[in-house]
Amino acid sequence: MLTHLIALYIPARLSESVTVHTLDARHASLQVIVGGELESIACGDWQVYLNAEMQTTGPSNVRAAQLLHETGLDLPVTGNAVFLGREGLNHDTDVPEYLIHRAERLFDVRLIQPAA
Repeated sequence: MLTHLIALYIPARLSESVTVHTLDARHASLQVIVGGELESIACGDWQVYLNAEMQTTGPSNVRAAQLLHETGLDLPVTGNAVFLGREGLNHDTDVPEYLIHRAERLFDVRLIQPAA
């Protein structure tokens, strides 16, 4: 079953844009986006998906690390990052709007949210 959710995507490459878009949030689809096995970091009502295999060898994702820092988490981030909302232990939801707004302020960019 397809699970389309609104996500905040922060690529590791600075030449690529931070975006907000609807994506297929199934496990296998998220693996394709991050480029490997998934690792997640959960914080309250959101979580970020990362490539578990890149966490020690991949390209640094300074923008995702900055956003995590702004939320109170000081963690290194490598590779692409996909931020989604979180409900309970295992249920993904749309990324919270306040996280999108925080990214807009932090990166000085306007992120257009897809229509529901």
